Amino acid sequence: MPPPAPEVAAGLFGNRAGDAARFVDMLAGEGMQRGLIGPREVSRLWDRHVLNSAALGELIAPGCRVLDVGSGAGLPGVALALARPDLTIALLEPMARRTTWLQEVATVLDLPVEVHRGRAEDHTVSTDWDVVTGRAVAPLGRLAGWCMPLLRPGGQLLAVKGASAREEASRDREEVYRAGGCGIEIVECGASLVDPPATVVIVSRRRGDADRPARRRKDR
Repeated sequence: MPPPAPEVAAGLFGNRAGDAARFVDMLAGEGMQRGLIGPREVSRLWDRHVLNSAALGELIAPGCRVLDVGSGAGLPGVALALARPDLTIALLEPMARRTTWLQEVATVLDLPVEVHRGRAEDHTVSTDWDVVTGRAVAPLGRLAGWCMPLLRPGGQLLAVKGASAREEASRDREEVYRAGGCGIEIVECGASLVDPPATVVIVSRRRGDADRPARRRKDR
């Protein structure tokens, strides 16, 4: 069984705190049984996963359109949708069993999120997002290559990283730039919620980027 909801959950999720607790219970039960969460993660679902994911909301302006790539079990996308109902959020996941899970979670929690099966590099994925999020999806350079074309000019990739953040930012800087990214910044968020805070690499898409690889835009 997961630990009880910490006190900070009420302040973070507001009137959806009960739904956040239900999401944690679903992860600890069906989520673990279906291989979406490892057994060792159950005891730290709140701090390491749900609160850590919801903390991304500190970095996102009101009313943004957000695409969560490689959503998996719903982290950070579902937690972010519960904490920030003002955001328009879509969850992108390539594996059928995971998209089935995400649809079930959205239905049970009555979340107005869209769930799409696909990969960030697919040409059928909608573009011009304000924010793209990714947690434990791929190394920074590869992730930027997939995600920069999905962002509007000036939009931001929020890559949730751990101890490898600075190493990846330094190692992949040229690859990020070639993908159309600029202004790599490493920040911590959720300092009042989790210990240690979430480490996030922020990459902005260059404005007026004529040399960015072309992408076919999908009409929405």
